[in-house]
Amino acid sequence: MYKNDVAKHTKELIAIRRDIHMHPELGYEEYRTSQLVSEYLLSCGIQVQRVAKTGIVGLLKGKKHGKTVMLRADMDALALQEMTNVSYKSKYDGKMHGCGHDGHTAMLLVAAKILSKYKDQINGNIKFIFQPNEETAGALDMIKEGVLDNPPVDAALCIHLWPYIPSGTIGIALGPIMAALEEFELTIYGMGGHTASPQEAIDPIIAASNIIQMVQTIQTREVNVLSPTIIMFGRINGGTARNIIAGDVKLGGTIRYLYENEEIEKKQLLERFERIIAGICHATRTKYDLKYIPSNPALLNNPKIVEFVVNAAKDILGDTTKIANCSCMAGEDFAEFSRMVPSAFYFLGSGNKDKGTDYPLHHQCFNIDEDVLPLGVEFHVTTAMNFLQ
Repeated sequence: MYKNDVAKHTKELIAIRRDIHMHPELGYEEYRTSQLVSEYLLSCGIQVQRVAKTGIVGLLKGKKHGKTVMLRADMDALALQEMTNVSYKSKYDGKMHGCGHDGHTAMLLVAAKILSKYKDQINGNIKFIFQPNEETAGALDMIKEGVLDNPPVDAALCIHLWPYIPSGTIGIALGPIMAALEEFELTIYGMGGHTASPQEAIDPIIAASNIIQMVQTIQTREVNVLSPTIIMFGRINGGTARNIIAGDVKLGGTIRYLYENEEIEKKQLLERFERIIAGICHATRTKYDLKYIPSNPALLNNPKIVEFVVNAAKDILGDTTKIANCSCMAGEDFAEFSRMVPSAFYFLGSGNKDKGTDYPLHHQCFNIDEDVLPLGVEFHVTTAMNFLQ
């Protein structure tokens, strides 16, 4: 229904995405990006408000009173060195859009322009949320600053470009679609000494190596295999020389889980995790300090809002085989919005091996199949209009 509108703006859409890609900004440093977003929305006649440092909220009021639907895009980049050879490669060393947020922002901006054209046909309001710092905890900060109020949001929708499924397909699921995440920092304390006299020291490296291996049994021996659980160590640091027994070892990692009864099972999971750490430290005469970094809960899709996405997919794609049941163990802080209002989060496939767009998220060679960006715009426009009508 809106294909012609989208087609008129395809060149502009790709130009915006490439401009943002060339100028990546980390969480809460999205000053240039938020300025671009603000000026663009204002040029479309959309009210603009700044929240959560660099976040932008655009409000489009329809001609008639009605509900309010929220469409969200994230703006932050990653601390990652880009290794692609594209002409629009990042201009900043150590910073890169390796998670598709440049595409998300561009799609929502062009959708906002098209929807502003249909302002008189809108019954209610559309909030365009351009979120900073998604990689850490930006959604919760926006919620605390009232992004879901004035007017109150009745439903929220979000698209994520997804290289793991073929370009032009849609991935969606009822209930949990992305995992809850607990990040942790663990320090094991021993007593340093000479590697020639280990009996005079307490070796924290032995304790750390045992902990890394033993906690894996939680996933295979203590949790139902139908309840996805991943415990990963992403960092380990200990020792200063080859012939010195370290005084301590620092580890960092993540615990991801996708449970229906999240709070109950989360408590059990973390108890099991610490039980093994405490037991091994007791056995090796070491001590430990365990800290959790605030992270996101599981992202939960509402069946009624999912239905709007599925119906839009049938109309836009014209092929139900291009709609896949899809969930994953990655974390996503849109989960904070999904806890507050009925929501639907879904994936837009961008994986195309021939174009080299099938690299995983957060990879130095990640890139987007730009041919799918117009589809994302059409989904934003269609789902918003259908919900308000």
